[in-house]
Amino acid sequence: MLRTLRGIMTSSLDGAGPIYTAIHTKITDKLQPTVLDIIDDSHLHASHAAMRAEGNKHKETHFRVTVVSDSFHGKPIVARHRMIYDLLSDEFKVGGLHALSLNTKTPSEFKPPSE
Repeated sequence: MLRTLRGIMTSSLDGAGPIYTAIHTKITDKLQPTVLDIIDDSHLHASHAAMRAEGNKHKETHFRVTVVSDSFHGKPIVARHRMIYDLLSDEFKVGGLHALSLNTKTPSEFKPPSE
């Protein structure tokens, strides 16, 4: 079962921008995570050149992403991150995605934040 860290999962991505939607869809389809939390931090980087770039009309550039998946079992952190960067290569090349902060765990490694 997929859930977010906040315990809420919606079947639609209403209101989500194209980069957020691509991150969600590609990670969900390929890694089948048990936890997927995507936070758009783009507003914190409003003065950066990537945010002002004319080609980035959606202004989605910076995300924090937590992924918990069995697909990471036996893989070092660098390999886990490479898996996600490879999945999102188009978003980096032409979509305007500039930076990801990744937290990648297996289900046995993951400890949910205390509420």
